[in-house]
Amino acid sequence: MEEKAQNQKGNGCRGVNNNTRDALTNADEGLIVLDRSMGIMSFNLSARDMIPTELTYGQQLDFGTFIAGPYLSILEDAVEATLHHGRSRTDVKAAIKTASGKFISIRYTITPLYENARIILGAIFSFKRYRKPPMANAADDITSNTLIKQKSLLEALPEGVFTINTKWRIASFNRTAEKITGYSRKEVLGRYCWEVFRSDLCDLGCPLRAAIDTGKSEMDQDIRIVKKEGIQLTILVNIGVLRDEKGRIAGAVETFRPLIGEKSSQERTKNPHAFPNIIGNSRPMKQIFSIIPDLAASEVNVFITGESGTGKELFARTLHDNSPRARHPFIAVNCSALAENILESELFGHEKGAFTGATKTRAGRFELVKKGTLFLDEIGELKPSLQIKLLRVLEQREFERVGGTTTLPLEARIISATNRNLALALKNGSFREDFYYRLRTVPLVIPPLRERKEDIPLLVHYYIQWFNTTFKKKVKGVDPKAMELFSAYDWPGNVRELERTIEHAFVFVKGPIIRVENLPHLEMGRNTLTTETCHNADPGLDVTSVSTALETSGGNRQKAAQLLGISRTSLWRKMKSLGLLD
Repeated sequence: MEEKAQNQKGNGCRGVNNNTRDALTNADEGLIVLDRSMGIMSFNLSARDMIPTELTYGQQLDFGTFIAGPYLSILEDAVEATLHHGRSRTDVKAAIKTASGKFISIRYTITPLYENARIILGAIFSFKRYRKPPMANAADDITSNTLIKQKSLLEALPEGVFTINTKWRIASFNRTAEKITGYSRKEVLGRYCWEVFRSDLCDLGCPLRAAIDTGKSEMDQDIRIVKKEGIQLTILVNIGVLRDEKGRIAGAVETFRPLIGEKSSQERTKNPHAFPNIIGNSRPMKQIFSIIPDLAASEVNVFITGESGTGKELFARTLHDNSPRARHPFIAVNCSALAENILESELFGHEKGAFTGATKTRAGRFELVKKGTLFLDEIGELKPSLQIKLLRVLEQREFERVGGTTTLPLEARIISATNRNLALALKNGSFREDFYYRLRTVPLVIPPLRERKEDIPLLVHYYIQWFNTTFKKKVKGVDPKAMELFSAYDWPGNVRELERTIEHAFVFVKGPIIRVENLPHLEMGRNTLTTETCHNADPGLDVTSVSTALETSGGNRQKAAQLLGISRTSLWRKMKSLGLLD
């Protein structure tokens, strides 16, 4: 019985992390969120405990099953006015009939839930016990300050919520906002919002400013903020305008949550070294998490290795975002995507007239990155001649533009990466040994997905949350049979292939659960893919995948490269190394 009760309570907290669940459990106010057809969108544990009727996500809520008769018509009229006219009802008395036949006196509030400035999405029904028994004519006048009356309601919400006045000063800040940002309410009340959030959009493109200037809501905006401890975090925000009784703009309200899925956030909070944009709780990932702070704080060159699709650029960005250089640019350059002469100009820049087509002076990446981080991806594809030039730059910390004579300082930190095993390249001389050791002051090896399969459920949940936003769907999870296939498969394309697989499923899934038939035709449990899904594979790991891509594209190398997710030049090199060229 105890287990059943726990499961029933769990229905109201789907996708909510431990901290949020504690907040909902301890809330002194019941909360039910309804859509326009009275379907239950969300509820907290206090509501579940106080109402005798079992609450289930998606079911139609019938107030008549628990609201005492004399108060039912008043409540139904209030709901009608909220859903169809946007009118709020605050602090109205009523009574709930319990399963034992007793009555609990309550006070309730109903407020509209807006999808945008004009469209009402549903209603928020909040209630709490009232010690005095209400009278039968309990239709009290309800014209008090809604924002103040809803203070306890805001505390119970599973998202961060804060409000500002027209002077851009923070007027309220709920518990979840404290947990997400690391700031306490006392620290932020009365301060300008940009002083607290330090968003990358505060100076240009602020969604709060857009809402106040236009009077329209801003929905599903993703922005990056800086938490109190200095760590950057991407959040998804929704913004509404607050108006006074005369309809004048009195401020704005913003709700926000981390862009990553709540479940994966919950899992990562168990690891003190976890980082917001990297998903994983396996032993290999914990080992990486443990060294990232030291690597980020240092100025040494980091050499990242790992198979294609493991997310090497993500780790490079994480090192940058958690370093003293975080406020400066992060610039990534794919060394295999450009011809040698073009790449040299991209890196060093060039002077006007340095070569045919150089009609004006142009700054290169070394110059544009300033004091930030320059990420050189696929560094193993560099020709020896350019390796020599880059080695000189790394040793002397200075460079010249192509065709120029002025020496410019290199102020950036260098992080490089490759998916190649450079042992053979070092042996045959195609990759310089002195350049290699200059790059790899500290090596960072990213494990393939097949070596950290316990992270697959976390990654699946993350991508479900991500693609729910992209596809405007409400997928809740994956069928156990599909998850078994995920665990049996070796994922030669690593995390990138898993992401594409979930994206493929979102195209075809119709209900809340991704099933086996929604997946691409992966030959689960083996290291090969069928022709239909070679576009999900890791770029050309073997003859089979390259040959399949060429066959699928009718021999068109450009299309084959696109299917494999690599450049045409990289495909040519791979075909040459595999003996597939005529």
